[in-house]
Amino acid sequence: MSAVHHCHSPKHPVCHTKQWRDMHHCRLYPVCCFLDSLSVLAAARLIENMDSKVDPCENFYEYACGGWLKKNIIPETSSRYSTFDILRHELAVVLKGVLERQDTSNSSNALTKARVLYKSCNNESLIEQRGGSPLLSVLPDVLEWPIATDHWDTKYGTQWRAEDIIAKLNEKYLKPVLIYFFVSTDDRDSNSHIIHIDQPSLGLQSRDYYVCAGPYKEVCDAYETFMFDVAKLMRSDRGLEINETAIREEVNLIMQLEQDMANATDTSEERNNPTLIYNKMHLGAMNVNFTLEFESGVFNWTHFINKIMETVNLTVTDAEDIVVYAPNYLRKLNAIINKYSTRQIQNYMVWRFVMSMVGGLSKSYRDTRKPLQKAIYGTTSEAAIWQQCANYVNTHMDYAVGRLYVEEAFSKDSKSMMDELIAEIRDVFISNLNDLPWMDSETKKEAAKKALAISEKIGYSENIMDDNYLNKEYEGLNYSADEYFENTLKTSQMTQKKRLKKLRVKVNKDEWITGPAVVNAFYSASRNQIVFPAAILQPPFFGKGQARSLNYGGIGMVIGHEITHGFDDSGRNYDKNGDMTDWWSPSSSQKFQELSQCIVDQYGRYSWDLANGQNLNGNLTLGENIADNGGIRQAYQAYQNYVKKHGTEKPLPGIDLNHEQLFFLNFAQVWCGTHRPEHAANSIKTDDHSPGEFRVMGSLQNFPEFARAFNCKKNNAMVPQTTCRVW
Repeated sequence: MSAVHHCHSPKHPVCHTKQWRDMHHCRLYPVCCFLDSLSVLAAARLIENMDSKVDPCENFYEYACGGWLKKNIIPETSSRYSTFDILRHELAVVLKGVLERQDTSNSSNALTKARVLYKSCNNESLIEQRGGSPLLSVLPDVLEWPIATDHWDTKYGTQWRAEDIIAKLNEKYLKPVLIYFFVSTDDRDSNSHIIHIDQPSLGLQSRDYYVCAGPYKEVCDAYETFMFDVAKLMRSDRGLEINETAIREEVNLIMQLEQDMANATDTSEERNNPTLIYNKMHLGAMNVNFTLEFESGVFNWTHFINKIMETVNLTVTDAEDIVVYAPNYLRKLNAIINKYSTRQIQNYMVWRFVMSMVGGLSKSYRDTRKPLQKAIYGTTSEAAIWQQCANYVNTHMDYAVGRLYVEEAFSKDSKSMMDELIAEIRDVFISNLNDLPWMDSETKKEAAKKALAISEKIGYSENIMDDNYLNKEYEGLNYSADEYFENTLKTSQMTQKKRLKKLRVKVNKDEWITGPAVVNAFYSASRNQIVFPAAILQPPFFGKGQARSLNYGGIGMVIGHEITHGFDDSGRNYDKNGDMTDWWSPSSSQKFQELSQCIVDQYGRYSWDLANGQNLNGNLTLGENIADNGGIRQAYQAYQNYVKKHGTEKPLPGIDLNHEQLFFLNFAQVWCGTHRPEHAANSIKTDDHSPGEFRVMGSLQNFPEFARAFNCKKNNAMVPQTTCRVW
């Protein structure tokens, strides 16, 4: 066991002796066999996933991922399948194990609560017995869903006041409708929290779908069918008459209202620049600037916000500062409201609440979503209940579940190596500033200051290992193993209260923005912080025993990607302290725009066959594409610096590639994946990341060192005549 323990160091001296290389004395030197076995496993994975028959200079994605694409089929429960999805499924399996395990230590109430929540979610027989009754019993609290009850106008309509019902859906049920209210960090003062008003999300992910014609008709029809079927079920459960014609009429009006709202919202591209959507004003000015006239009376913004804040015993006045992110939408909203009756508006608002809650009801209710899921994602069945439950509990009790995950599956000694990698890649970013002819010296100095000020979070917060901290984090929750639906409501209410309470509290920039059990990485502009949760620190991204070339091509690229986010089209608007300020000279800013347009045009020319040949949206994906291009460059240069310092690594067994080539191969294999056509079309409209194929092709076509590593020629597809570079 001691040999296995010590073999986490890839520089173990014994393994590089002539005696080891010639004789492979595993009995005498088990540490070397362990390290060698890791190399064999890594090489086997790389070979299995690639297609060596493809010319890497013509299509490196097919070369790197061709084998993976041939052997992996998208599960019926999934809209896509990728390296990330495999790791996330494996994570869910680990979470299932720790959440189902009996807790004999009684060390933390929070861990017990997480297990009770998971158990209640898995209690299929009881959930089935209860049918739709849990939701039906809640609806009177939000003045009912008119379509699913009788005599609404006389029973509830007289009590209706827009401010009260919109506020209750927000503060108690975490469902912002018509108006998106939230408390978050002030962009211009990153140490303070402030109230924000924004345009709400829509029932369908993209405003494009609401055209409801041509390729979008199937989605609209499925969405209306979803509403219709849920309304029928509810009326049936209540023993009410089902008049399908009347129900369809109300459903059509709900759809019309939401179409009008969709047309009033700004597009994602219009919201890309945070400086343009930031509008700070006193609360009292809202009543003048954004007058809303409902049948029940003129909307009082101060009353509305106080109705939300009273749940945490806070009061605001007309002098309260707020930030409005969507003035264009709010100016158009009044005309929309004037077109519809109180009943029709209530129908829409409560529908948005209902549609978010059917997942916690019986199978007959959950099945109403299937046509819509098929139309948007191409899926024909749901993931296993245990997997849905593990993901739900991890999302809503991320610190508690993260504690269980870290204790089960995370090696603490990964942190020191990550610290080294981050320092090396940050140094490369800063040194590369000197090579940028488009940026003047003063702006370079400010960029270097910001890069040096980036803080990092690796693995997990030590706080979650403290029982007292963890128990306090979830002290307001009391779950029942027999009441999953009610448990979800309690979770939403607690989540919202925690957010609202922050209004008068200074921002804690040491607080983690995510739990550890997440296969992803993050950059926070307001904190100028990069975050690498524990669950991403595993192969193919990272492994203490795998070749350094693979680590630099995997997690190294991710590190560079997150650092570069601080300087993409959005992040560049924030300074080293996380405040939205303009630290750029006019000339450097202009050059940045010009170089960014090159990337917009490049990615906008890519046609994706899985999305029926649609071109990517170069504007929507600009920030991620800038980060990808910067990340691969910085990681490669950092690896070259490592080799200069430590020497060339031993070749991987059985694979005829040098380590520069392996760097690019592992980078590409991180993005192996495929999509169902429906989801591919959806992601082009909604995802600010380019598809994996083009994340690989785009960034490597812009990087001459790739072409040199594989001896590509000027006439090869991977060596285009025009290349783009920002960072």
